Amino acid sequence: MKNQVKNNKLLPQAFIEKMADIIPNNYSLQEFVDSCHQPLRRAVRVNTLKISVEDFKIRAIEHHWQLTAIPWCEEGFWIETKDELSPLGNSFEHLSGQFYIQEASSMMPVAALFHLFEQTESSTILDAAAAPGSKTTQIAAKMNNKGLIIANEFSASRIKMLHSNIQRCGIKNVALTHFDAKVFGGWIPNTFDAILLDAPCSGEGTIRKDKLAMKNWNQQSINEISSTQTGLIESAFHALKENGVLIYSTCTLSHEENQQICHSLQQAFPDSVEFLPLNNLFSGAEKTVTEEGFLHIWPQVYDSEGFFVAALRKTVKTNPERTNKRLAKIPFIRPSRQKEAELYAYFEEQFGITHIDGMLYQRDKEFWLFPDNIKPLINQIRFSRLGIKIAEEFGKIRKTGFKTQHEFITSFEKQATKNIIELDATQAKEYYQGKDIRGVETNNASGEVLVSYQGQVISLGKALNNRLKNNLPRELIRDNNLFEK
Repeated sequence: MKNQVKNNKLLPQAFIEKMADIIPNNYSLQEFVDSCHQPLRRAVRVNTLKISVEDFKIRAIEHHWQLTAIPWCEEGFWIETKDELSPLGNSFEHLSGQFYIQEASSMMPVAALFHLFEQTESSTILDAAAAPGSKTTQIAAKMNNKGLIIANEFSASRIKMLHSNIQRCGIKNVALTHFDAKVFGGWIPNTFDAILLDAPCSGEGTIRKDKLAMKNWNQQSINEISSTQTGLIESAFHALKENGVLIYSTCTLSHEENQQICHSLQQAFPDSVEFLPLNNLFSGAEKTVTEEGFLHIWPQVYDSEGFFVAALRKTVKTNPERTNKRLAKIPFIRPSRQKEAELYAYFEEQFGITHIDGMLYQRDKEFWLFPDNIKPLINQIRFSRLGIKIAEEFGKIRKTGFKTQHEFITSFEKQATKNIIELDATQAKEYYQGKDIRGVETNNASGEVLVSYQGQVISLGKALNNRLKNNLPRELIRDNNLFEK
């Protein structure tokens, strides 16, 4: 029988029978099941805000990492190391934000977005379900830190991780919100130039990464979550501008969560929804393209997770029922021109940083930098975190000064030309362990300095004679297995 397979230890029989009904005739059900039982290849995406792809390839050779290009993402690579259990997350390149550990299939939605959408410095994009931040950081790198990304996450427990990844990657054009994404259509319709909805799903495609992913699989859960997905995509469509692009994606395989969601949207807005074909997204895309032009990715085809990606265009403006929203007054004011000039003069004098784009705001003694594009939205949405904190003021009236913040350095370090102290490997490990560094050459620097390793700024420090005081944020301190080859 078609649905009889061998060597199945992880997949419920009801799921196999369902997949047997929808898998294309040119694919083998047994190969699908076998693939689900194979470990997932590790993959990374180069963060071009920190390092070029070519320079990263040089670093990979130094580490004896073998890279294989991912066809749909020019910054993405499958990666093999001498020890497949070695902690890539503890490598210097990862700690300093030079790459993001990301499954290959999950790079495809953002690749599809920028295949169809031409961003400008005034573009505003919504990442409707953003945590842990893989796609938000990918979008930011594609935008070269310009424009504005609203990164929304419904789960309160995941907001901290989202912010941490954004900070590590040196991103400054993101504002975080914490809502059920169903609110955006009624709150701010026809607003975003592009939207990525990587929807919550049953996770059928993640079995290679999580052996327990299918433990509680059942059809009732799929029916329930597809109802949620329908509400999310309709709200996202309302929030999209006319002629804007919406990417809908999941890491699951059932049609109820994928094709049928897109068709239900088209039925709800028959004059406004245009499906955009993705058959030319990359060489080989035709292997998984559906008749609508969606990508329904079976794990055995590209040796990846199972995934789904659809692209839609909004051809006509929509008029949803407006819903009430509760707004809190933001506790920020614009600083005086004198104070702004003093702060920017300090950055130039201390670090040689001369160009700071964005709008400067002040909250008590704190200085924050907001993306320029936030102006139309600043009184329309309540933000969990807006912009980056760049400095704090200290001292009394006649003797004031500034304390630079880590976020400023992660976002602007490439412009720095002064007071950069380069560490060797041993010193860099100690710095990441939270230790002060003694006997380091400070080149007569005093006060705040930039701490660097292999030409990449790690953090701020404070030069005190021949000692470098550690100013690495506590949450970034690591104790063991640093920089292992």
